[in-house]
Amino acid sequence: MKPSLFQGIPEGDMLDGAKVRFKSLSSNKYICAEEGGVSDVVTLWRVSQSEFQFRTYNGQFLSCGGEGAIVSTISNYQSLTETFSIVRSSNDRVHIKLSSGTYLQVSPVNELRADYIGNPGWDDNAATFEMTFDGENMRGEYQLANGYGYEKAKQVLNEHRSSYITQADFQFLSKNGINTVRIPVGWWIAQGLNPPVPYIGGSLTALDNAFKWAQWVLLPNFHVIMFPDLHAVNGSQNGWDHSASRDGFVGWPTSKEHIQQSLDAIEFLASKYGSNPALLGIQLLNEPKAPEVLLNTLLDYYSKGYNIVRKYSATAYVIMCQLIGADPSELYHAIANMGLSNVVVDVHLYNFFQSKFDTMSPAENIQFIKESRKAQVDFLNAANRDGPLVFIGEWVNEWSFRGGSQENYQDFGSAQLDVYGSASFGWAYCSLKNVHDHWDLGWNIKNKILQL
Repeated sequence: MKPSLFQGIPEGDMLDGAKVRFKSLSSNKYICAEEGGVSDVVTLWRVSQSEFQFRTYNGQFLSCGGEGAIVSTISNYQSLTETFSIVRSSNDRVHIKLSSGTYLQVSPVNELRADYIGNPGWDDNAATFEMTFDGENMRGEYQLANGYGYEKAKQVLNEHRSSYITQADFQFLSKNGINTVRIPVGWWIAQGLNPPVPYIGGSLTALDNAFKWAQWVLLPNFHVIMFPDLHAVNGSQNGWDHSASRDGFVGWPTSKEHIQQSLDAIEFLASKYGSNPALLGIQLLNEPKAPEVLLNTLLDYYSKGYNIVRKYSATAYVIMCQLIGADPSELYHAIANMGLSNVVVDVHLYNFFQSKFDTMSPAENIQFIKESRKAQVDFLNAANRDGPLVFIGEWVNEWSFRGGSQENYQDFGSAQLDVYGSASFGWAYCSLKNVHDHWDLGWNIKNKILQL
């Protein structure tokens, strides 16, 4: 939402989750872990500004027992023997060394060993590597907090939380007919001011403020206006940076501990806000991704989360997000057979993230909304008598097509408002504020692109 928050991080291109390749300048070959996966790409875990751990494709870490030892990938855990320092030159050449100061080099038989004698220069020697980045770096709360370190991250986030969304924004929403606010939170919110490293306390205060503003500004007009959304869970449910993933791996669905931490967060939210007059509901999880998250795992979690919410509120809606990458109707019908009340299925609809949208013109995008999206929403709405309500929980007035006139965007927005407005539980725009104009609801309203 605000990339400028990352601009002050030292070595800001080497944050957690960055994917890199190391090519030996003496052998002209890339470092590749035989037992850690076939890829020559490793993922960084940042320990400090210059210290890192390297995770391979299969999840194992590069490890070295000490001076003279070979680097292997037999470890599933990270410790001092899995921690390396990177020394960078000005032209993407690097040296990699142990905490003892011993440098790694490529041996004549193409092994990576900690046995370089002396201090290597920057010529094409066996201890010098070329480091290149693969893909875009992650920019989530984990990367920000761990990149800055506690004190600086606390300063940056406190300033951001106190100024980015304010009471004036709630007044703007109310003035423009928005009656519900969906607020993403992380699992660590249940820890208050002392969340686990590297997270920074303060998100609970921000959520409390939002509930106060909702009651002061919106409640007299619209009665129900808030629901927190568990957007980020430990281990990550989708590997994306907005889930607070450290490195892009999806570890939540296979960890009983992570799942229980998520349920604990739901219990915290339900117990704290269950009787709050501004609470509309609670979203149990955002964007679990198939195939990493299995349907049965998700249904079991949703069932437990529903029962927790019901301990504190008999009427609050319980929102359950679709499996990203799967047909949402499968989850819809499974939930319909669970015999639950006041349940909502959250479906996210974007005209990108799939190759079929890459070549669509503005007119074709608009037609897709009017035909395909309408048919999808109508199909789910038709099952309302036996199943949950339908919520288009994320969408934006943007497409893959590069360009488009203001009239194109107005027509596209009008079509989406018409179709998504027919969903039985309504819709939520992805973001009130964004550096990209068409992702920014406020910008769309102020520039009369969207007519609410």
